[in-house]
Amino acid sequence: MEVVVVDHLNHTYPARRTVRGRLSQRAGRQALKDVSFAVQEGEIFGLLGPNGGGKTTTFHILSTFIPPTGGRASVFGHDVQREPSRVRERLGVVFQYPSLDKKLTVWENLEHQGHLYGLWGADLKERIGTVLSRVRLLDRARDLVEVLSGGLRRRVELAKGLLHRPGLLLLDEPSTGLDPGARRDLWDYLGELQSREKMTMVVTTHLMEEAEKCDRVAILNEGQLVALGTPESLKHEIGGDVISIESSKPDELQTAIEKRFAASCKVVDGSVRIERERGHEFIPQLVSAFPDLVRSVRLGKPTLEDVFILKTGHRFWSSDLEGERA
Repeated sequence: MEVVVVDHLNHTYPARRTVRGRLSQRAGRQALKDVSFAVQEGEIFGLLGPNGGGKTTTFHILSTFIPPTGGRASVFGHDVQREPSRVRERLGVVFQYPSLDKKLTVWENLEHQGHLYGLWGADLKERIGTVLSRVRLLDRARDLVEVLSGGLRRRVELAKGLLHRPGLLLLDEPSTGLDPGARRDLWDYLGELQSREKMTMVVTTHLMEEAEKCDRVAILNEGQLVALGTPESLKHEIGGDVISIESSKPDELQTAIEKRFAASCKVVDGSVRIERERGHEFIPQLVSAFPDLVRSVRLGKPTLEDVFILKTGHRFWSSDLEGERA
């Protein structure tokens, strides 16, 4: 079953002036360009991309925060633009930035969340107890949020998103601000949600190691979908080991390698990159042939960043738009 369907989605931010009268940085910028994908029931689906890639705009459209300017998106068959109320009934949302009231207790935060969904009395009390048990926070229910660690606050955010029993959980950069241990705990819990509750999740991230944990990944760059598939299937597209060569004359070295070995290679951000089976056997030949041009060589198995480079021709962060999110 397809829980989310994104069909030729486009979005252009309208002209808008700041309080000082200047046009917003986003004004007139097309943040999404003909993006299409579907999310299957019970999978963890990742939206991977650098800042400005389009993942947060996609998140905002799916969460009904903004309408698309072209194409369509639906959640459980309900159009996000025409039926936003029906969509919200089925959504749990965890935003990148905290949405908790730090001066209230964990329980009080969940009570107010429940009231927004029309939950009261014994039913609300039972649901709060259930979700706090699920995120292993029942013993902290009466603690003020401000005394909790970042990882525990993230669990409270998850409890808020799960309180009304949604069919789809949207998470925008959920590990932002967490230390490595708390990030690992978060993803362990998301895995538990998937296996135990068959929860469908869409997660935006700019971290490769998080995207690797997803069942499938959509890679976005400058508003376009550049790759879609399981992490393993995408890495298989690389076609062998990845050899990165540092050189004082990368363009000259690229030409020499192509001429000498008839090997396809390219210069990416000043490094010469070659994708080749049994790369460890090829490196000695390279160093022997061009000792004056080769400064250092690195060999690695394909990663999702290599997939990004293959699809875009540049590294993951070279397209980062400073100070801008999309």
